[in-house]
Amino acid sequence: MSFSATVLNAFASVLLVGGSLASLACAQGADTPSFQQLDSMEARVQGCVTCHGPSGQGTGSGYFPRIAGKPAQYLYNQLVAFRDGRRTYPPMNALVAYLPDAYLREIAEHFARQRPDFAARETSSLDAATVARGKTLATVGDVQKGVPACMACHGARLYGVEPGIPGLVGLRSSYIAAQLTRWRVGERRAREPDCMKRVATRLTDADIAAVAGWLSQQSAPVDAAPEPAALQRMPYACGSQPLGAQTTGGGQ
Repeated sequence: MSFSATVLNAFASVLLVGGSLASLACAQGADTPSFQQLDSMEARVQGCVTCHGPSGQGTGSGYFPRIAGKPAQYLYNQLVAFRDGRRTYPPMNALVAYLPDAYLREIAEHFARQRPDFAARETSSLDAATVARGKTLATVGDVQKGVPACMACHGARLYGVEPGIPGLVGLRSSYIAAQLTRWRVGERRAREPDCMKRVATRLTDADIAAVAGWLSQQSAPVDAAPEPAALQRMPYACGSQPLGAQTTGGGQ
């Protein structure tokens, strides 16, 4: 792929500020990588693997989630959201600020193809009643609150659904709880209609802790490939889903 010197210089500056190309620069004995080195997949993902792991497997802390194996369209949507300011985390916003759509799509497709091992499950301190509530929310939902089951959208195995719904297995409870809370208070947004905001605003703090805890305890699969595009309608319309998937994303 060919990009202008302006774009490549901007990308190099962002990565170098974050230190993600420090080892490459030292190996070269130069301050700035060449354009040819920047325009390779290995160089493009240096800023990603610094936090998310060499293959996007995430970290045990939960601050940097597993991105490996998630649907490419979902990863692309998140990169665009960080670039355009709909999702806020300053290091990510800076990293992708100057990157065009085609560049972000190739990065997303790269991590969607990765299949590293899952990290060991975290230790849970939740009581039995909380675990049971979390399982109910994930597998059945809460009709009285108008909360659909996580499985209704994220797949029966919770591995995600093509083309744009992420898997939840393998994420730490702290990360899941943080994202649900950010949706609930408006710090995280998706294109309208924002189905996750609709769900999150109907959850209490206790609900969020319960479902996050239960999800984090699910066993890692041998192959967590996302399920094929669903044929049935999802509970709510989701503006974040690509236009070609709207036939599976109708709703109320």
